[in-house]
Amino acid sequence: MRSRVGRAMTAAVLGGLLATGCGSGNEETASPAAGKGDADHPVTVTDCAGAGTTFASPPRRIVTSNASSLELLLRLGAGDKVVGTGFPPGKGTLPDALDTRARQVKVLSDTVIPKEKLLGSGADLYIDTFASMNMGGGMGDAPTEAEFKAAGIKHIFLKSTACAAMSKGPVTDLSAVEDDITSLGAVTGTSARAAELVAGMRKKVDAVRTAVAATPEAERPTYFFFDYDAGTKQPMAVCNRQVANAVITLAGARNVFADCDGDYKQVGWEDVIAKNPDWIQLGVRDRGSEAANDKAYDEARTWLETNSATKGLKAVRKGRFLRIGSERTTIAGVANADTVAEIAKTLHPGKVG
Repeated sequence: MRSRVGRAMTAAVLGGLLATGCGSGNEETASPAAGKGDADHPVTVTDCAGAGTTFASPPRRIVTSNASSLELLLRLGAGDKVVGTGFPPGKGTLPDALDTRARQVKVLSDTVIPKEKLLGSGADLYIDTFASMNMGGGMGDAPTEAEFKAAGIKHIFLKSTACAAMSKGPVTDLSAVEDDITSLGAVTGTSARAAELVAGMRKKVDAVRTAVAATPEAERPTYFFFDYDAGTKQPMAVCNRQVANAVITLAGARNVFADCDGDYKQVGWEDVIAKNPDWIQLGVRDRGSEAANDKAYDEARTWLETNSATKGLKAVRKGRFLRIGSERTTIAGVANADTVAEIAKTLHPGKVG
């Protein structure tokens, strides 16, 4: 049985498909603004449509929409400014000290933060991973920009996820994620740490690129991201505008739905059968514990192995599964680079250390 949190996370990601007016996630996301401020400010960041939000000084009270933006702030050293979050990370899912600090952040909702609670949070900044949208389905409406302004809350986005559906072309690298990290660093006054994080990501990805460079594109294994939490009746494919496409490509694999323009698309099992992937990632969202995650991975694998439509797939017959969490694959974060390396080690044994 899939968790309520997992189902709601799926709804949030799918809701992002409804966002309009988004530009490419690969454009620069933060720049100095005219005027006076502290050493690193003022700073202006843009939204999906290119509209700017200017910060004369670093924010002091931040609310994050989910674990992704919370984790980035913790890694940047700005975690002490976070006063609340939605979609909190499961216990033990973040490394060591980050996990301890994450546990101290007030949980405003296990899923999407209710509009009234968000507007009454006392925040001066809300970082949105999923783009502005009407959540519907009894989950509440997102505040309007006028309501954010009236509450004294500035509203910015993780553009690599929030703007993905409207990117101008396929996403094949992590530059948009790097831009998000750089942007958050500029806004929170932690630019030096942001540069360190980006450099670390590039080092990992460049090592993989070098290791798999000699493998011709046509000989690279095909790869299907099985979003188990999106449901099994009709699979949800990650398309070429989604950050997962970049993760898969950089790892030396071929996303079987790279010909799909957009970030996500519902397809049929007949489409997956026609692609007949060499490898399948069991995309499971964090359940809050290692045991619960393992159970979900087992459920996803068992479903593929026993379902009449999928048990004959090459990857299923050969037991070629990867147990890697959905969030670190499909949502912007430092862990995207770690996922590139993890996939590459499995698909290219002996080449990637």
